[in-house]
Amino acid sequence: MGNAQLSRESPLIGEDVHVPVLGGGQRRYVDLDTAATSSASVRVALAVQEFLPWYSSVHRGAGAKSQYASARYEEARASLLAFVGADPATHVVLFPRNTTEALNTLAFRLDLQPDDVVVTTAVEHHANLLPWRRHARLRVVDVDARGTFTPDDVVAALDQRPTPRVLALTGASNVTGWLPDLVAIAAAARARGVVVVVDAAQLAPHRPIDMTAVGVDALALSGHKMYAPFGAGALVAPRRLFDRGEPMLVGGGAVKAVSFDDVVWADAPDRDEAGSPNVLGAVALAAAADELRAGGWTRLLAHERALVGALDAELAGVPGLHRHGPDSGDRLPVAAFTLDGVPHALLAARLSAEFGIGVRNGCFCAHPYMSRLLSLTDEQVAQFHRDVRTTDRHLLPGAVRASANRATTLADVAALGEALHAIAGTPELVGRYRIDEHGQYVPRDGSPTPAAPAC
Repeated sequence: MGNAQLSRESPLIGEDVHVPVLGGGQRRYVDLDTAATSSASVRVALAVQEFLPWYSSVHRGAGAKSQYASARYEEARASLLAFVGADPATHVVLFPRNTTEALNTLAFRLDLQPDDVVVTTAVEHHANLLPWRRHARLRVVDVDARGTFTPDDVVAALDQRPTPRVLALTGASNVTGWLPDLVAIAAAARARGVVVVVDAAQLAPHRPIDMTAVGVDALALSGHKMYAPFGAGALVAPRRLFDRGEPMLVGGGAVKAVSFDDVVWADAPDRDEAGSPNVLGAVALAAAADELRAGGWTRLLAHERALVGALDAELAGVPGLHRHGPDSGDRLPVAAFTLDGVPHALLAARLSAEFGIGVRNGCFCAHPYMSRLLSLTDEQVAQFHRDVRTTDRHLLPGAVRASANRATTLADVAALGEALHAIAGTPELVGRYRIDEHGQYVPRDGSPTPAAPAC
């Protein structure tokens, strides 16, 4: 089906935003930074708007608004269980702020010991590395020159001694869009009694998820990447993990009774949701999950395949452009690349200031992965760490990432290709830019700044 039709049926807020560009005038903003944060879905925003008059505290009020808010909050858990194919009899949903908080919570609640081993991979976002490293030892599955690994590579790590307690891996790379074989990998881990944890932050907006069928024990995702940027994520995990032990965050709402000498913790999931929860965020996240399920995946997957093909074709034709990561196989519409002679920060700055195209540049919270994709030596990585302690950000290694979603059109991808051709053909225009006090490239004549919206 056509991109315009898909966009009309699944509108996002901000699709018609125009931004100023160098030389005067304005262009429609082309959002190719969706892997970082997606715009809000119109349906999600409407769900929040409709709920706002009923917003109240949950679980601790006898009033009608509190009762309604409590019901909507618990309905949101049911929506997320259905969205990821979890078993309501054995799994529970928590509503942390995001994937990072979800994985920190899970790593804490698994009661890992310093000598325990967690198998993870070089592809991971920092959110799926640092929480595990804090509590246990990491055994890392490395990647090949294309930035990928095989199920056999993971099996080899699982079979090393001591036997790991946890396998933590991404469902989809936020850098390259690559999709590991979750079915085969999860089966191997579960056959060895290893808990399978999936970072689904990038996967959730792009692919259907069935935890039960795949054999995933726990899964984390973020609303801000799936059209619900209202500050909520989800952790879906076995209820038994949260029906015992102390929670990571303690306080009101997490308890049944408290004295100066004793505490009786609440049952799951309340035990791990201390304080007043983000009810609006949960309502928004549930609305996003319900919208994705109701829309069906067939058309979205066809749309994304078209975007991947168009992105591959546009990037392949740009002189001096180098893709980092796999350029074949099933992938999300995400691409990381560099351009000969143009620092990644300058390339991103020119795309924005001259063409109104938003991309991301740097290492995308996946420094170990990027060091491999860029073939950095150990000394170069050490220099990276020394440089990052200064404000000279333009010295840091990295790439540019373009990422698309359901609202992206083929015309948006073509606009990126046209802009990259223009930049590759005009290296002399680097003189238009300077490095500011933060180490960022900015136009010498001042960055074009969007006007504040009228009150």
